Amino acid sequence: MPSIRFITGLIALFFVTVLQAQETETTIIYAATWLSVVPPLLAIAVALLFRQVIPALFVGLMFGVWLIGNFSWQSLWTSPLVVVEEYTVAALADTDHASVIIFSLLIGGLVGISSRNGGMVGVVNLIVNWANTVKRASLATIAMGLSIFFDDYANSLVVGNTMRPVTDKMKISREKLAYLVDSTAAPIASIAFITTWVGFEVGLIDEALKSIGHTGDGAYIMFLQSIPYSFYPIFAIGLTLLIAATGRDFGPMLSAEQRARDGFINTTEGIGLADDDIQPIEGKPHRAINALIPFGVLIIVVLGGLYVTGVDSNIENQSLKDIIGNSNAFKAMLWASIAATLVAVGMSVSQRILTLDDTVEAWYEGMKPMLQAIVILVLAWSLAAITEQLQTSMYISSLLQDSLSYYWLPVLTYILAALTAFATGSSWGTMGILIPLIIPITWNVMGAQGVLDTEYLHIIHITIASVLAGAVWGDHCSPISDTTILSSMASGCDHIEHVRTQIPYATYAGGFAILIGIIPASFGLSPWIALAVGLVGMFIGLRWLGTKV
Repeated sequence: MPSIRFITGLIALFFVTVLQAQETETTIIYAATWLSVVPPLLAIAVALLFRQVIPALFVGLMFGVWLIGNFSWQSLWTSPLVVVEEYTVAALADTDHASVIIFSLLIGGLVGISSRNGGMVGVVNLIVNWANTVKRASLATIAMGLSIFFDDYANSLVVGNTMRPVTDKMKISREKLAYLVDSTAAPIASIAFITTWVGFEVGLIDEALKSIGHTGDGAYIMFLQSIPYSFYPIFAIGLTLLIAATGRDFGPMLSAEQRARDGFINTTEGIGLADDDIQPIEGKPHRAINALIPFGVLIIVVLGGLYVTGVDSNIENQSLKDIIGNSNAFKAMLWASIAATLVAVGMSVSQRILTLDDTVEAWYEGMKPMLQAIVILVLAWSLAAITEQLQTSMYISSLLQDSLSYYWLPVLTYILAALTAFATGSSWGTMGILIPLIIPITWNVMGAQGVLDTEYLHIIHITIASVLAGAVWGDHCSPISDTTILSSMASGCDHIEHVRTQIPYATYAGGFAILIGIIPASFGLSPWIALAVGLVGMFIGLRWLGTKV
């Protein structure tokens, strides 16, 4: 058949081209020109157009390989193979990258076990018993969201499903429940010390620091130092607390709350707690200790691992900052995730809540949601290697160093991250595209303007935080965001109504993040002062804008 002959000939031509590519070296180191900007921009454009991050990253990688191959037909034809054969394999072969991947999988598995053995529901029940008024129910929802800090997916599913009957009883709208769930889940997971986000973020930061030859603070301590500058996540959490404590609302949420108090709660069917394989087993006790102890072990072992790997017996009076700065965060996170998983397995089996088979199955199910993030991470690492080879950051830096003050890089970064996340619905994909590019650009611009001294290092911290914060803001406002969809469904809220009622609050907190946080801090204001002023300003504004229901 002609179609079979065509396909066979196509395959044969492909392998002939591959063999020729292996025999003749066609790869060059491309000089930094405007073309070096195309791979990451193409990735962003495809992500915006199709709202799919993984294909977008792959297209950007293919163009980068074609560019490095000097736009030859041969390099275009073999670019998919080169992407996988050279760049993704190299990304996976890096020991630090492998540590991040294993850590992320183990944390996901730990979440699965803690869900299956009833530990998470036990933690929730401790808080629910206290929620017997509108104010208490709202604060309890936030407290539960903050307590399940280690994963935003688990957070949204557990809190939304568990609090829905409670908030219905207190005549709190489903829109308000979805907002409280969504505006605590991603923000707390993005800035807490040990979460499924941390390995992803630290891995990207580490790769970016390597590309600029940074020999100072490690990636993990850079992440820790950026937390006070994560203005939007902190203000988003702060706003939920202010709204719950004052009972004031504004915009579409006010109308939703007024309807709910009158007994008209806009409901949808919602979704279950999680996959059937990690729902708590019926008839078994839901003990909070089965989640608290494993995650307590996780935190303690991370802190201990940072100390053990960072302390130097040959140095007297070594400061805590020096210890953490010299530590191996990847090793500490691996130790912690392994220890916590073993404890969770042991507690589940020894109490006969789960069999060993049940525990292993729950572990597998918990790891599944991490696979997409890992694919994004590997492709992001690969794209970072491409842009480093093409000297992309050097080219962009050469354009900006004489025309844009380094003071304005963080706020521009925040806006770019916010728009990208809004259009793609993926905060992780946004970070995967931007962090490997933005950090080198910021570093090079600062170097060209002669401000790489320690006193100006806060610009790097703010820039890192701005990528993260902008990604979370866009994720909150995007109707195609996975966590936004999960929050509305788990809360039994109409999805469009959730987005419509949450956007004014996200915009309110985001405006304070820019005007009171990012811009003043970039010019040297202490982040703690900015946070304090911003929270007070939001409270005053809420008193003026908001109305008690």
